[in-house]
Amino acid sequence: MKIYTKHGDAGMTTLKSATQISKADDRIAALGAIDELTSQMGLAKAYIASMRTADSDTCVEHFDRVQGTLMTIMAGVADPRNKAYEVSAEETAFLEHIIDLVEDSFPRERQFIMPGYCELSARLDVARTICRRAERELVTMERKYSAHASAKAYLNRLSDYLYMLARRADYDEKLRREGKAVPHAAGSAVAGGTDAVVDEVLRRVGALATLDLKKAEALIREIEAYAATIGKKAVIAVCNAQGNPIAVHVMDDAFLVSYDVALKKAYTAVSVKMSTMELSALVQPGQTFYGLQNVDKMLVFGGGVPLKVGDRIVGGLGISGGTGEEDHMLCEYGLQVFARL
Repeated sequence: MKIYTKHGDAGMTTLKSATQISKADDRIAALGAIDELTSQMGLAKAYIASMRTADSDTCVEHFDRVQGTLMTIMAGVADPRNKAYEVSAEETAFLEHIIDLVEDSFPRERQFIMPGYCELSARLDVARTICRRAERELVTMERKYSAHASAKAYLNRLSDYLYMLARRADYDEKLRREGKAVPHAAGSAVAGGTDAVVDEVLRRVGALATLDLKKAEALIREIEAYAATIGKKAVIAVCNAQGNPIAVHVMDDAFLVSYDVALKKAYTAVSVKMSTMELSALVQPGQTFYGLQNVDKMLVFGGGVPLKVGDRIVGGLGISGGTGEEDHMLCEYGLQVFARL
């Protein structure tokens, strides 16, 4: 099969949905910028490998990981409804950990930097500016189409990562020109080992990266205790990020109907990625989600909130027992509890 198909000769192309769109579309601009960034990082990666320093292999592994995440982001632009293409919290935490390690490893100059002190930093600075453009293109695209919040956060952090690596490259080059020894890069296999990096990332992301039965039950217990002190009898439901129930607790004398209502509130909050109190204003005639109130599994009054770790939704909380405002108040208390679990 020949590489050229001639299908795009008229300035059109297709996304994963098989829908024909113009190559001038904002989504194609975002995909092109991220593709360019991936390629520029490949150029820097090849140069790092050719340097054959003690840190080269580790840096190459890190770049491979970043390029893989960028490909996931590209897939998410082409198929935004597919949850499999969201950037995990672990990937962003990994970048933050390396940034912190590198920043602490040398005396960084706090002033405007003229790019081009050495070839490696120049390549990294080009990648950084492309990363900034990719982030802008993604934000521009989001005005018309959806974009994963995790992707925007990752690109923002990636530009910081590339900037810090470039400044460390300048510092290392300065030492070489002065005839001094260059220390191993922070976070490399030589300086602490890959296991240390993984351990720190896991510590930062923490156990809240997932929501299990133990955490759901702990959350429910504290909400129940608080509800009892203010005289409320409610049903408290916790679901996972897919909207499936993890745990449901019925307080004594709670309304029978509250069981189904609490489950639907938790599901709705996860589905629309906002509280049901916020959603209630958006289902009014002429508003964004008008008509959603007629969907069977949805409930559009207060008492449901998404449970998040950073920008990542890990589950939903639904409470039913009082008015929408009262249930929402209990949900807000639940969010405070969840933040410290």
